[in-house]
Amino acid sequence: MGDVPSLDHAVDNLLHAPASRLRREFKGLHFHPGHLPWARRVSEGDRDARRELAEGLRACHRLTVEPYWHRGRSELVALSTRFANLVLEGGIDLLLRSICAPLVRWRPPVLEAPYPRRVEVHLRGRGLLITPTVFSKHPVTFLWDPLDTAQPPRLTVPALRKPLTGTGPAEADGSAARNLESLLGRTRAAALHVTAEGCTTSELARRLNVTAAAASQHATVLRNTDLITTSRRGGSVLHLITPLGLTLLQTGALTEP
Repeated sequence: MGDVPSLDHAVDNLLHAPASRLRREFKGLHFHPGHLPWARRVSEGDRDARRELAEGLRACHRLTVEPYWHRGRSELVALSTRFANLVLEGGIDLLLRSICAPLVRWRPPVLEAPYPRRVEVHLRGRGLLITPTVFSKHPVTFLWDPLDTAQPPRLTVPALRKPLTGTGPAEADGSAARNLESLLGRTRAAALHVTAEGCTTSELARRLNVTAAAASQHATVLRNTDLITTSRRGGSVLHLITPLGLTLLQTGALTEP
């Protein structure tokens, strides 16, 4: 489903994926005998079966991801910031030496990570994606597709020190929402709320019902006050809330650390 900013993008990728890609993805999976006919239909690109899978993914996301996502995002941003600071302090060498030791070991020029079998993966200029996670049950996971030599492998590392609880800003009380609007203004407060899920400037404009120029201006103000971050993603930019912005969103006020 790809590295995308929202569930809607992921589901759209699933619905339009080539049948050859689906067959390759399903090849290594094991299914209950009663589910095999349906799985075969999905892997062959049957439209109705794909829609059933998409609805199942949405339901799973609604029950197991959405209630924890806002606070999970805050943990991801915090760890990503820590990784960036390590690179600034000591370069890539310090970053690789600091990741999940002793599970991951940096022995230049080789990075050793857990994998079910012994295998050597040569990057050949592709680079390595280091991805903080909040929902993986494994402490460290190395993901790569031996049939796709263009895409860089991915090393996932845990972002959590303790389990996620609560449902995040979706349950903020009315007084907190009113305080936030008083502080930022109604439209800018709504913009901060939208960035908790991650959004492009065009998506922000659509959600706020404003022009793209106005949405860009709101994003600039939020970014200049360290409430969101902005990074380039292909031909567009992606806005994401920071831990400070998330605290403001949950409480309706800035607090001392």
